[in-house]
This record gives sequence, C-alpha cells and structure tokens, in this order.
Amino acid sequence: MPHPIVHAEIRSTDPDATRAFFGGLFGWTYPQEGAFPGYTFVDTGVPDSLYTAISPLQGDGDLVTFFIGVDDIDGTLAQAAELGGHVVQERVNVPGVSFALIADPQGHVVGLAQQT
Repeated sequence: MPHPIVHAEIRSTDPDATRAFFGGLFGWTYPQEGAFPGYTFVDTGVPDSLYTAISPLQGDGDLVTFFIGVDDIDGTLAQAAELGGHVVQERVNVPGVSFALIADPQGHVVGLAQQT
C-alpha cells in the first residue's frame, strides 16, 4: 500500500488564538468540531484539500505535524521502534480512525493514521 499524507494538524496551548491568527491571515474558517473538545477542522476555501485541524494540546507542547496513512498502525509503531524511532503519543482511537505520533531517531515528529 502507498502511504500518503492524509492529515495535517496544529496542536496549540491556545487553539482559539491560533484559529483567530490563521483565520485573519488566510481567511480560514472552522465549520466542524472534531472528536476532542476544542478540536476543529479547517476550511481553507480549497475544495478537496488536505484535511487539516487546529486542536488543544494532546501532550506536553505545541506541535505542527502531518499524518501518514497506514494499514496496520500497531505494526508500524513496532517497526518505527525497530528502526531507532520512538512513540511520542500512543495509539488513540476515535470514531473512524486510530492515530499515534512517532519520532525518527533525530526527533522529527510525524503522525500515523489508520481508518477503522
């Protein structure tokens, strides 16, 4: 299976301020809430663009990342560890998707997403 980039996310200590900034700068709107309180999807005004969201923190600090689609999230987490990476955020299940964050050996964080 190919592994496309399927989602981008900005996790912020102040998601309302982050939404206001990018809304003012780029004209983004936020029409849909996600599975976490304060989590919103972004409407960039471009049809069929990459799914993007702004959310409250889901860990220790602010983070901008993208998510890669995988068929087997648990297998991918194990393989990342075998290759010298580590899990930043363990698997989380929300309706329709499971996701996790990993880092490569140099500390670059990316997300994994598996449709359920």
